[in-house]
Amino acid sequence: MLGSLLLVAAGAGALGVAPASAAQPDAATPLGQIVPAPAKATAGGSAYAITAKTRIRVDDGSRDARRIGDYLAGVLRPSTGYKLPVTDDDAGDGIRLELSKKDKGLGGEGYRLTSTGRSVTVVAHAPAGLFHGVQTLRQQLPARVESASRQSGPWRVAGGTIEDTPRYGYRSAMLDVSRHFFTVSQVKRYIDELALYKVNKLHLHLSDDQGWRIAIDSWPRLATYGGSTQVGGGAGGHYTKAQYKDIVRYAASRYLEVVPEIDMPSHTNAALASYAELNCDGVAPPLYTGTEVGFSSLCVNKAVTYDFVDDVVRELAALTPGKYLHIGGDEAHSTSQEDYNTFMDKVQPIVAKYGKTVVGWHQITGAVPAKGALAQYWGTDDTSAAEKAQVADAAKNGTGIVISPADRTYLDMKYNKDTPLGLAWAGYVEVQRSYDWDPATYLPGAPAAAVRGVEAPMWSETLSTSAHLDYMAFPRLPGVAELGWSPAASHDWDAYKARLAAQAPRWDALGIGYYKSPQVPWPAA
Repeated sequence: MLGSLLLVAAGAGALGVAPASAAQPDAATPLGQIVPAPAKATAGGSAYAITAKTRIRVDDGSRDARRIGDYLAGVLRPSTGYKLPVTDDDAGDGIRLELSKKDKGLGGEGYRLTSTGRSVTVVAHAPAGLFHGVQTLRQQLPARVESASRQSGPWRVAGGTIEDTPRYGYRSAMLDVSRHFFTVSQVKRYIDELALYKVNKLHLHLSDDQGWRIAIDSWPRLATYGGSTQVGGGAGGHYTKAQYKDIVRYAASRYLEVVPEIDMPSHTNAALASYAELNCDGVAPPLYTGTEVGFSSLCVNKAVTYDFVDDVVRELAALTPGKYLHIGGDEAHSTSQEDYNTFMDKVQPIVAKYGKTVVGWHQITGAVPAKGALAQYWGTDDTSAAEKAQVADAAKNGTGIVISPADRTYLDMKYNKDTPLGLAWAGYVEVQRSYDWDPATYLPGAPAAAVRGVEAPMWSETLSTSAHLDYMAFPRLPGVAELGWSPAASHDWDAYKARLAAQAPRWDALGIGYYKSPQVPWPAA
């Protein structure tokens, strides 16, 4: 059945892949019938078969290639039962992972995969591209390759060449660990799921009214007291600095950059409850476990507020090797526009002082975004024309835009009225709605060149387990990832839904419980 389904999926003419002539149960996945769709796939020649004799060959002296080879071996060994030694032996057969200084056209994240009867070779100019090529190789193999126990072969990779580079450099997913706390192991699980679809940013929402999730040495009660609860009550939790660095390292091993967010000046009740002096009246409010928004605000006119922000940004920046630091800025309903502008004028230079680039929700365009800042648009189709124009005007003036429309990419929105999890304030978001739009043209008046990429946020008011995350992310997350990676010309719902359906056995093998949307032709059980 899997083979038959994948042959149906081969009808995606935009990829330039000829359909297979016969439905064989053990036929290789047609070249390029993966998610995200590659920029170019040219099928032809013999398939490569992984066998007990296969070796994973990496560049001599390249620690990055060796690390990626070890990662690939870790994926393949349990299911194939083969030893698959990783070696720098320079023979012409096996699985070959090569970093090439000559292939500058592949950029920092592109790769070329060539499959012949003798070998399958992944070439990249930079390690991230090599890693992304490995994800493509995984998807070209039968879904049962993801199993943790030994499975029967064959393990074939269809013959031909894939040349692939991403459409956008910013392909992100956000995880809200503030409304409900998620452990280090749960975050790592989500990172692995993101990596399979070539997502390269993990935006961690580390603070909100319901919980503060990162240890700050100079303000210790933020974590110990402000992090002691979550929506609906419960123990909450926070990451020690060592745990946060562990998450950052793990993400980096999957070529994801962590973008930490400290939301301000609103969404700050956990901080206000922890330190009375951060409140204008000097009185700390109680901890909060509800879900209303917009009621809290740092005291814009107090000097201690900026001492607090400076300390938090300084300590968080020191833990975060990535380029970006997200300062929130949304739903500041208890802050006047004048105070909001004053706050942003003082806080954005603090971020720059510690070597980071500002990211903020699109309301920061109501102030003056710092040079180089990114504004993350989270409005909906129904957002007012004036608000959209404000963001578009900022884009025309040099502010980069990350597109994450709530009624398209928010993974916590219900699929329909019967969805047991999630919210519906932005409407219901079925799989086709989540996929069937173009980031380059979504925001009227914004230059296409200002769009840096896309993000799929996962807010956690109703989500508290990895199973919850899986059900809401799948099958929508791969579609948002494809919007970020694949050429606009390849975006076609009918072709995509067939490729998406073919992912289901892979999710089953990985233990990912997903929503079986009636819009997708899932394989028979």
